Amino acid sequence: MTRKQSGFTLIELMIVVAIIGILAAIAIPQYQNYVARSEAASALATIRSVQTDAEDIMVRGLQPIIGDAADGDANAANQRSLGIAGDASGSGDITVTGYTLGGTVNLVYTFDTNGVSPQVQGTNVTLSRTEDGVWQCTTTIDANFAPGDCGQPAADGDGDGDGN
Repeated sequence: MTRKQSGFTLIELMIVVAIIGILAAIAIPQYQNYVARSEAASALATIRSVQTDAEDIMVRGLQPIIGDAADGDANAANQRSLGIAGDASGSGDITVTGYTLGGTVNLVYTFDTNGVSPQVQGTNVTLSRTEDGVWQCTTTIDANFAPGDCGQPAADGDGDGDGN
């Protein structure tokens, strides 16, 4: 009794490879978009983690800062650390800007220009406190990738996104 050889034909293998190629062409860009959205959400979560500390420091009439107050700094007595390093995240830097005594402050997360998704490179997420104590999130990330509760900054003509 002779045994018939079994296996896949060349055309069957080519069809499988074509199907895998089509699926990859759809899945890879979607995955990259997912990664960009998750990086943006992570940036917001990072600065939201110090929002309560910043509010507490502001209510006490002190200046929230990243890192520790410098011993030789004349303002060191009026500064309190948020308890986070500026480079706490491997994908960007955290800074504090726009501080006014008992009024406003901005917690800014700026993405690096490499090592992150191209959709978020060099962009930022900002949590801003108004004089009324209201916190608002704005971002320069494209709306397709921005965290859901962050809007685009107001156009202000001078390019810094502060509305002034």
